[in-house]
Amino acid sequence: MEKITSTTNEIVKKAASLALKKYREDTGLFLAEGEKAINGLFNSGYEIVELFVKAENIRMNAKKMYLVNDAILNKLSTTKTPCPQVAVVKQRAYNKNEILKQNRLLLLENIKDAGNFGTILRSCKAFEIDAVLLLGNTIDLYNPKVVRASVGCFDLPVINISYDDLSSLKELNVYSTALYENSIPLNEVEFKEPFVIAFGSEANGLTDEFLKRTNFVNTKNIKIETSAQVESLNLASAVSICLYKSNIAI
Repeated sequence: MEKITSTTNEIVKKAASLALKKYREDTGLFLAEGEKAINGLFNSGYEIVELFVKAENIRMNAKKMYLVNDAILNKLSTTKTPCPQVAVVKQRAYNKNEILKQNRLLLLENIKDAGNFGTILRSCKAFEIDAVLLLGNTIDLYNPKVVRASVGCFDLPVINISYDDLSSLKELNVYSTALYENSIPLNEVEFKEPFVIAFGSEANGLTDEFLKRTNFVNTKNIKIETSAQVESLNLASAVSICLYKSNIAI
């Protein structure tokens, strides 16, 4: 195990740069912190490229391991209290055409909040969603906050798609959560596979671009009816409710 003591070491600097999306995209790598997250990624088939640890007796699966000090862990960590293990992990690639043929899909457009996103991924696992489609300016799956929030969901396929890819959804039953007056109350919806359930941002909902491109014969607009005392539900809560309904309806 190689020992590194300087925060200016090139290996450390390159790893620390993965806190930024630009470098994650350029390298195809990302950061993971903590034994539970790192082991979860490994067990889900991710390649652990580098592992930085504070103690020599740590035994985890990685191509390269480095013994480091608190200063280096502080530099690599994105949390106030650094974990004693930080890993550089290789991103996973999926076949987009194969993913779009799955029976149970969730689509998220312009989702920015890491906590919401992580919670949504956990709900997808709980209610047997096959894959998640990310559209527009949605937060990066490999954002460190998302990685922390989605522990246990690393084997769930998540891919980015373009607006041009939406034409591939025309063979599916599309359930759109646009707030139209004629939207169908969720308790009246009968989900039929194969399907995609689409959510937009909490502030703005699904965009006109999405709605225009998914105006298929098999598109239905759905809504969750709530008390008039509540203006709206948290996005993650709304997604979880719909996914639960989709799961028990099949």
